[in-house]
Amino acid sequence: MLELAKIRSDKEEVILRLKVKNFHNAEEIVDKIIVLDEQKRKLQKELEEQKAQMNLKSKEIGQFMAQNLKDKAEESKQDVAQIKEKTKELESLLKDKEEELQKTLLIVPNLPHVSVTKGKSAEDNEVVFQSSELPKLTSNSLAHWDLCQKYDIIDFELGNKITGSGFPVYKGKGAKLQRALINFFLDNAYASGFNEMQVPIMVNEQSAIATGQLPDKDSQMYFAPLDNFYLIPTAEVPLTNIYRDEIVKQDSLPLKLCGYTPCFRREAGSYGKDVRGLNRLHQFDKVEIVCIDTPEHSYAQLEFMKEHVASLLQKLELPYRILRLCGGDMSFTSALTFDFETFSAGQNRWLEVSSVSNFETFQSNRLKLRFKNSDGKTQLAHTLNGSALALPRIVATLLENNQTENGIKIPKVLVPYTGFEIIN
Repeated sequence: MLELAKIRSDKEEVILRLKVKNFHNAEEIVDKIIVLDEQKRKLQKELEEQKAQMNLKSKEIGQFMAQNLKDKAEESKQDVAQIKEKTKELESLLKDKEEELQKTLLIVPNLPHVSVTKGKSAEDNEVVFQSSELPKLTSNSLAHWDLCQKYDIIDFELGNKITGSGFPVYKGKGAKLQRALINFFLDNAYASGFNEMQVPIMVNEQSAIATGQLPDKDSQMYFAPLDNFYLIPTAEVPLTNIYRDEIVKQDSLPLKLCGYTPCFRREAGSYGKDVRGLNRLHQFDKVEIVCIDTPEHSYAQLEFMKEHVASLLQKLELPYRILRLCGGDMSFTSALTFDFETFSAGQNRWLEVSSVSNFETFQSNRLKLRFKNSDGKTQLAHTLNGSALALPRIVATLLENNQTENGIKIPKVLVPYTGFEIIN
């Protein structure tokens, strides 16, 4: 959530940067927020004045009673009663105004970093790195969904029978490959200084609001209405919420967390080749890295997280590229995002496998996540996260890029985790 002080002091800059994200009606919404904030402040001031008057009149009652001036005391009692009614009315109006202001703030996306270009879609993203060589397969090479069927390692139809499309069943060496990748990613995160956490895969509404999933992604989240719980779309949500309503010590920063969880996304509106096989699932496994740091150091942490994700892809011997996202393709919550894509030889296209983002104070403002700086003043921290990594498309590209006539070769770095060198 944007800081009100920023909106008030830099109105034109806020509108300009919101337009980079193609946020419709930026001027109208920003003006509305400023007016609502002014109305709220006016009500607060009036309420404080009424309370001060009530305190004064209450003291008068005691003074008049001590002087045996009962008529005067009665007049003051009547004044207090009237002020109480006025106070109740003002409190109700103030509550309504605060709720309207909060509701309006929640629909406004984060401001993009000054380096972010406008753009309209993924086609306008900037490629900042790409592997020099791409795998070349023979004419009879298969896409991963055919390889999964050939070697009986992932069953999409069985998952459809048990639950529905987008919920595959991993079998035999396919299941072991999944577990191997999870452990490999966690071990590497730990080696890079991230503290592993095992967190709930369901969160309450407040947690989903705090990290920006609600109300923006309401239609994409699975919901358990009886308990008012949401199934998480990423471990970012519970990991970041560990520090909700906290004031952390500056010398404890950066806080670096990682966690493996299943993730759940409805993916409404997805269709065609984008959803076939492992390309887009409703349930999938992912290792997430999260960082909380000071504003001065958060972009250095973003670079560190980028390097960490790149190292995983290098160790897995997967060709990859890094894209700086344009405003039109960025998430609601992000200030700056780099996407990682691996090249799928079987499908002859690039597949997104990670997003690494800095949210600056957007999440921490919702979370009320703060730290005390060297001057002893409390200020909002910066939050960052990244996929390190999401498994489905990593598995897809591993299967497709490493297929041979004798089977699918396992990257050397994974063999100690899988216990086998080939799937055949």
